[in-house]
Amino acid sequence: MIGQVTARTEAFCARFGLRLPILLAPMAGACPPSLSIAVARAGGLGAAGTLLMQPEAIRAWAQEVRAGSNGAFQLNLWIPDPPPARDAAHEAEIRAFLAGHGPDVPAAAADATPPDFEAQCEAMLEAGPAIISSVMGLYPPDFIRRMKQRGIAWFANISTVAEARAAEAAGADAIVAQGAEAGGHRGAFNAAEAEAQAVGLFALLPAVVDAVRVPVIATGGIADARGIAAALVLGASAVQIGTGFLRTPEARIAPAWADALAATLPEDTTLTRAFSGRAGRAIRTDYVRAAATGPAPAPYPVQRALTQAMRDAATKAGDVQHMQAWAGQSAALARAMPAEALVGTLWAEARALLGM
Repeated sequence: MIGQVTARTEAFCARFGLRLPILLAPMAGACPPSLSIAVARAGGLGAAGTLLMQPEAIRAWAQEVRAGSNGAFQLNLWIPDPPPARDAAHEAEIRAFLAGHGPDVPAAAADATPPDFEAQCEAMLEAGPAIISSVMGLYPPDFIRRMKQRGIAWFANISTVAEARAAEAAGADAIVAQGAEAGGHRGAFNAAEAEAQAVGLFALLPAVVDAVRVPVIATGGIADARGIAAALVLGASAVQIGTGFLRTPEARIAPAWADALAATLPEDTTLTRAFSGRAGRAIRTDYVRAAATGPAPAPYPVQRALTQAMRDAATKAGDVQHMQAWAGQSAALARAMPAEALVGTLWAEARALLGM
């Protein structure tokens, strides 16, 4: 068994230019260049979640990471949903509710739109990363073809076995199996099924490994060496860690959020649509609890736009109860130490557990 683990991880690292099989999760809004530089210097894979980034910001991020490290990195982008159905009366109810948790929200706030998807795709190609990854669906065939022509590998984030099979059939070079324990947004292709199909990682992972022939990367609830070792024994070729890096100084998240993670037990997190309209796992804060019995969230990205003022004010005030405090179920395992040292420590501890 350990020989198989060694062979899988070494083959994966050799193929994608890594020294160890630990990847930074591409967390939108929480992947500054400093974090990817540190992870890459340790031999892992850096990452940026580009969902909220304009094309020029994507190019600048890649340039800064390249200037600070020779390591590889991935750029990640959501596959956009169809245009949301708008309901002015419902949005007014949400704005009235949010006024009790933060600044007043003008009606025009709901009209904010995300960056242009096609322009972001072009910027990612221009940036020329080793890997481009997807979440919430699959890239259009033409974009996949253009990635492959440039020698860019495609990692597809999935949350079910059916999604894994669809991604492999579409040409994915690796599958990122995301368990429901993961912090932040659920990577479900169908937004309406994100909660109903919330499969835990250690049930999902071996099923996906058995269903596809490409390498599988495990993510969701992995924050220490025990999780890494278990995922590799279950067939993963590498692991991807998100919340486990958020207490490092290089992550640069709000101190109140970082401090809250240390005291967050698995049952202190919950899936909620209250921040963005898409299901995501967050700390069960005062706002999250109140929103569970408040007006139904607007669809993504309308809900995100409506909650922007509250989230910004909470971050400025250090008020974690109204921040968008994403957290995986293993949040309390995250360590407050430099990211480069954390990567090396996690891999050394995992190797010791596995007897490698």
